[in-house]
Amino acid sequence: MSDQTAPAVTIIGSYVQDHCWVTDRFPVVGETRVGHFSTGPGGKGFNQAVACHRQGVATRFVGAVGADLLADTARQFAGEVGLDCHWQTVADRPTATASIIVDAAGRNLIVVDLAANQGLDATAVAAQIETGTRVVLTQLETPVAVAAAVLGRARQVGALAFLNPAPLHPELTPEVLALVDLITPNETEFALLLGLLGVPDDVSRPWEIDDLDLHALCRTTGVPTVLITLGEHGCFVSHGRDHRGDNAPYYRLAPESVRAIDTTGAGDAFSGALSAALAFAEPGASFRDAVVHANRVAAMSTEQNRHRASDADAGAGAGAIWVARCTRPGRVLRVLAPDRPR
Repeated sequence: MSDQTAPAVTIIGSYVQDHCWVTDRFPVVGETRVGHFSTGPGGKGFNQAVACHRQGVATRFVGAVGADLLADTARQFAGEVGLDCHWQTVADRPTATASIIVDAAGRNLIVVDLAANQGLDATAVAAQIETGTRVVLTQLETPVAVAAAVLGRARQVGALAFLNPAPLHPELTPEVLALVDLITPNETEFALLLGLLGVPDDVSRPWEIDDLDLHALCRTTGVPTVLITLGEHGCFVSHGRDHRGDNAPYYRLAPESVRAIDTTGAGDAFSGALSAALAFAEPGASFRDAVVHANRVAAMSTEQNRHRASDADAGAGAGAIWVARCTRPGRVLRVLAPDRPR
């Protein structure tokens, strides 16, 4: 395949079929509760790929499924939304699934079996990253060896090597971090990451840390650009020597003002939208502009209830991603729901 047909963004990561039950309260041990059920596609990698694709940017997703009916469901949904997917079939493992219970307050309990995702072949998936791709994004719901191969291949083809370190894996090493151009931990992942690196400082509440001190902590990771997502506290950006078009080496961005209903998947919407904005940006464009766009997309994704199985417009049910879309990142945004699986 030539450079002219390579996707702008390639996302390697997990696919998980979400099974969700909504009930008025969590059951206690030994109790059976009545609830409403829905099922749909999920997994951090797939969620991020759908979010990126919905920004109008050519996106490829590479992931693993089992040889089962849920794999057929995954392929069908990807086809319905028009997402370019390269699936690795892992014959001895099922397609990944998650059990999600949501109570009336929007709190959730989740158990996930990553299954086929743990059988993803590092060499095979890295081969799907083509010269001409501008951004390569991966996460840690697949083996760290896969992330390392993907990030290394991204460097080889001249793409931005983007790691969303979720969930933070104890096998994430400085050698793997050395392959990363951009990392986007949330506040919990950032604290765990510094712990892995032997940094003794208490960073459990990074929004309370002075900007210069937080910048210094970010620099201990060795990653050129660190972007900490802080939920209701916005986000913090820290650059190394390359400021990526920004005027300052570090800064905070306030959260967007929205009426949040369900924050599930907002982080994935952020990562997908950030990838799209960075792939679309002209050389020398401000990194800050891409972050502003991602912030808006993530904020708008919280304005719908992702788990309302009784709502005919709830998209793909438990796995639905509601994301803002614009034909050019940075312009007027609107919210789209994914097509419903049939």
